[in-house]
Amino acid sequence: MLSKTALEKLNIFSDEDFLHHYPFRYEDLTNAVSGIIVSSRNLYTRSGKTIQKIIVQTPAGNQELTWFNQPYLINTFLPGKKISFSGNNYELITGGELIHTGRLVPVYPETKGISSKALRRRIYNLLRTVKLEDWLPEKIKQKNNLIDLNSALQQIHFPKNQAQINTATKRLSFDELFLLQLKAIEHQKAWKEKKLSHQLQLDQEKILNLIASLPFSLTQAQNLCLKQILSDLEKNQPMNRLLQGEVGSGKTVIAAIAMYVSYLNGFKSVLMTPTEILAQQHFRTLKSVFTNTPIKIGLVTKSVKNDGDILVGTHALLFRKIKEQLGLIVIDEQHRFGVKQRSQLISQTKTTPHLLTMTATPIPRTVALTVYSDLDFSILDEMPSGRKVVKTWVVPPEKRLSAYRWIESQIKTYQTQAFIVCPLIDPSEKETMQDIKAVTQEFNQLKSIFNQLKLGLIHGRLKSKDKNTILEEFRKNKINILVATPVIEVGIDFPNATVMIIENAERFGLAQLHQLRGRVGRSEKKSYCLIFSSNRSAIKRLKYLETNCSGLKLAELDLKLRGPGDLYGLKQHGFLQLKLASLTDINLINLSRQAALDCQPLTWLLKKQLEKHKIKLCLHYQKEKFLPAVKANAERPLN
Repeated sequence: MLSKTALEKLNIFSDEDFLHHYPFRYEDLTNAVSGIIVSSRNLYTRSGKTIQKIIVQTPAGNQELTWFNQPYLINTFLPGKKISFSGNNYELITGGELIHTGRLVPVYPETKGISSKALRRRIYNLLRTVKLEDWLPEKIKQKNNLIDLNSALQQIHFPKNQAQINTATKRLSFDELFLLQLKAIEHQKAWKEKKLSHQLQLDQEKILNLIASLPFSLTQAQNLCLKQILSDLEKNQPMNRLLQGEVGSGKTVIAAIAMYVSYLNGFKSVLMTPTEILAQQHFRTLKSVFTNTPIKIGLVTKSVKNDGDILVGTHALLFRKIKEQLGLIVIDEQHRFGVKQRSQLISQTKTTPHLLTMTATPIPRTVALTVYSDLDFSILDEMPSGRKVVKTWVVPPEKRLSAYRWIESQIKTYQTQAFIVCPLIDPSEKETMQDIKAVTQEFNQLKSIFNQLKLGLIHGRLKSKDKNTILEEFRKNKINILVATPVIEVGIDFPNATVMIIENAERFGLAQLHQLRGRVGRSEKKSYCLIFSSNRSAIKRLKYLETNCSGLKLAELDLKLRGPGDLYGLKQHGFLQLKLASLTDINLINLSRQAALDCQPLTWLLKKQLEKHKIKLCLHYQKEKFLPAVKANAERPLN
């Protein structure tokens, strides 16, 4: 009997979950040898261990098979019985279909106490007795050349050839993407049904005056995105738009103009950020933008709680009761917030405010078409003039000391500053992580290396007051090198910093490395990024940064090389991990998107399947809490 607790670790709660627990690879054991057992015996070593010796008569002659410390096998390998074997895989031949040898054998994600062999047997038996309701409309299957659900499950688990694996994978991958698209369309429709009590009026003269007061000209990309956002604000439906742009592309200014429109209409605006450092940065930027206006900017963090026409803050905003009507909510680095947190902020007002979310994380088109397909997209694909390309090198370990000397000379010669980023705060006791640089330990070592320079240390555990003090010293050039964790990934803007060093770069995705690199190159001065890694297998991937300065291209490479991970806030977005479908398969994504649109309005069967999908999402992220709806959804108890 399979342990229920162990099965839950594999997200298996019902017979249907078993059938949707797909193999991650196959062993080709089609050339297995079969024969008749002649003899079997246990041999005992002096240390008390056992060896199992089995003699099998095969067409090619007798063969001896050996196992260690499995004495119970002798009760299975009785003389006269037929056996099929290939390497360590074996099974007795009883007249039925071979499932562990003599075929393409599925290998499954396992957990302690549950082997692929046990899963294989259970799934094989279920496929013979359980038939699932095929919820996908017939016209969708025909149009997209998809096989029926039960055939797909049979072929994904016990395929006769690679062609069957491909056919089954296409159908089951389509199902996953199709459900995501249905969920996104449903969410988008629900949002659009919400009505604003007031449409925002655009005072073009005042808006143009504000833009003219800026110390720079907007780029063409900024003007286009601003036009899209202002058009949304005029509608009687709440805006739900994602503004994507690389670090330094000018997202905050666009958001500021939108908040200005809200202010001119007599409404309050809120800008929520994931970190206090980023909140402080936005606070300074907005104060600068609105210098010549009567707008008051308030800061709301754990340690500061000011009021204003525009509130900038962290999660602390969730606990701030806002009496006035909210016209606009802006959420920066939105993938770092959960769905419930965003909803909590929106629900503080009686009417639905406009919502503008922003991200500096480049989102590949395929991810945008699935995870964020319920949002309208605006993309800042142009950088302001004057931004320099950051020269990037992957530095081999043997050149570390010479790299340090070069960094020192850069700082002294050009009176610039540098960042050194480490993945951890404190040293790890885990053997696998002993080579990972910890910022607290590295800071002490670097002080002796750069003994003629002033170093500062910043990480997430420091008190807000201490962080602000260190950042202010760095801003005033009283600190030459700031040693930090990735806490500086967002919200740091120091034009005098021209060198970025990233330790253990293999632990970061290309898109995150690109964002860290974006902390320098923010002035006319030449800037550099030095990437250190002792992991030779990662060097090829890291080398892409030397020749590529496009965040979007790097994000797409990340997606292909490492998968989505949690880079795009998939867990926060309520996104069940795809088992078979790939977020790089643009063709299947487009087909599933069109199919979801063609199915509107939803049939009863599709609504039922979507609801079941939502329950599974809930279960996936709340496994420790059994929900009544989940229990009711389980088709059969586990035996």
